[in-house]
Amino acid sequence: MGTDSEPSGRGGRDSDADSEYGILAELLVGNRHHVNSLPEDYFADVQVEQHPDIVAISCSDSRVPQEDMWGVDHAGQVFTPSNIGNQVWDEDDGERIVDGGLLYPIHHTDTEVAAVVGHTGCGAITAAYRVATGDSLPGPQGVDKWIRMLVPVVEDALESDLIDANADDDLVINQLVEYNVDHQAEFLRNSPNVPDGIDIYGFVYDFQGVYGDDHGCAYLVNVNGTMEPDAIAEQLPEEYEPITQSLLY
Repeated sequence: MGTDSEPSGRGGRDSDADSEYGILAELLVGNRHHVNSLPEDYFADVQVEQHPDIVAISCSDSRVPQEDMWGVDHAGQVFTPSNIGNQVWDEDDGERIVDGGLLYPIHHTDTEVAAVVGHTGCGAITAAYRVATGDSLPGPQGVDKWIRMLVPVVEDALESDLIDANADDDLVINQLVEYNVDHQAEFLRNSPNVPDGIDIYGFVYDFQGVYGDDHGCAYLVNVNGTMEPDAIAEQLPEEYEPITQSLLY
């Protein structure tokens, strides 16, 4: 597997090697491209410690680029935990607690901003909606655990006056996505383990054109508990008003 051959396909791998090793070859080629693209001093400021500006918990969906969505161009800026349904909590001995992936940077790396990032067409929210309306859990057990934790959120949403129960499923699910972002953000705000003074934002990453025409836009739906778009827009420069959209308010 020589490294000095002329490029002949993705990242310089020859087609025979690509065919033989498949996805592994793509990973190795991709990492080589990553290494070659980095400035020499890329990791200079984070060799010993990290102080990310923000911890952003996203859904682990492969269509949600956790760093690229923010235009991050250097290491150490965003702490990026993720799970099924961008849930800020976990369960420990029957108690629902804030996930350690969120608490670690807040308590140990001086991070003062947290973001909950949902996304349009979320499969986890879809599964929880199906369960809440009578279907079975999707399985296997490791997935079901996270769907179970979302079902009460969906049930609360459906009982509220924020969800258009008569709309088609796609709209209902996307409304539930936004509701879940708000609910997760509220859980963080109310947790005694999240210090006062931590800013907590909620976003919905839209790659389907649900909120507007800019695919890949992270729409700001919650700022420290403020959820009405006009009220959020008042806190921002005028140029960002178009990204303060909501399917609920």
